[in-house]
Amino acid sequence: MRILCLGGTGNLSEECARRLLERGDEVTLLTRGRTPVPAGFIHLAADRHNPAAVEKALEGLPPFDAICDFTTYNEADALQMLRHFRGRCRQYVFVSTVCVYARPPKRLPVTEEEPQGNLYSPYGQDKQRAEACFMEAFGREGFPVTVVRPSHTYSHRWLPNPVTSAGYTLAWRLENHLPVFIHDDGQNLWTLTDVRDFAVGFCGLVGLQSAIGEAYQITSDMVLTWNQILAEICLALGVTNPVIRHIPTARICAVEPMMTAKLLGDKATDGVFDCAKIKRAVPEFQCRIPFRDGVRDAVRWFRERPERQVPDPKVNAIFENILANA
Repeated sequence: MRILCLGGTGNLSEECARRLLERGDEVTLLTRGRTPVPAGFIHLAADRHNPAAVEKALEGLPPFDAICDFTTYNEADALQMLRHFRGRCRQYVFVSTVCVYARPPKRLPVTEEEPQGNLYSPYGQDKQRAEACFMEAFGREGFPVTVVRPSHTYSHRWLPNPVTSAGYTLAWRLENHLPVFIHDDGQNLWTLTDVRDFAVGFCGLVGLQSAIGEAYQITSDMVLTWNQILAEICLALGVTNPVIRHIPTARICAVEPMMTAKLLGDKATDGVFDCAKIKRAVPEFQCRIPFRDGVRDAVRWFRERPERQVPDPKVNAIFENILANA
């Protein structure tokens, strides 16, 4: 198949694009060109927020069998993508998020039918509007959209934590015996998915005509508490006797209001998901990489190069402010 990925070098998109290429598809990446594109891919350099540049990059190209959209975040983005890609693809796979669901969930495990309307997460609200835009186009004109909803999906570049999973800041603090925090008592249930497992489900939907007009959440079946997550990260780092404070979510959000979306809109609520629908559609989808193994792979990757182990000053400042004032 001829596939276009909008993105292709990010946390989710890099692994999905690699898997599509390995299964024999012709894969084109449309990126701004700031990150080198690996060998084997066709590259179109254009800023997706510059409509003229995108149209110029697409000029003269035949329709794609599938377009995988990792870079649409709101309704305006979705409307622009519809203008670009009507009539240019047989399937359009839009990456949304489980943050579109109302929080806290009414029941567990969460299915694709869970009521939407996240009151706390602007990210989830924007993705919900983008979903609605694509699905309205499907109902109105047959635009061939498939919606994918990941939850907390980590790659080798991520170490999950309540503030931000990207980068080494959490590990740096733990290694230097600096305190970190977990919201509330650390016992709420959470699902972490290795991107290599996620890619199996995602790529199985690409080219699947029966998936058009449908939404699928793709997550692991393994459920951990946040206490267990931090314990596994410490074991992977070889850190003993970490300094971990438990701080009420309400207090964290009062000190750092930007944490409201991250916690009340996501991580401080139970995240357990029913993936029966994706397993029916893509029988080969099975999450085989436990967090204990995945986080060790991430730690190895960070430790391969010293420049990967530098803390982010802005993220570190958030930790410091919450720990000092909560």
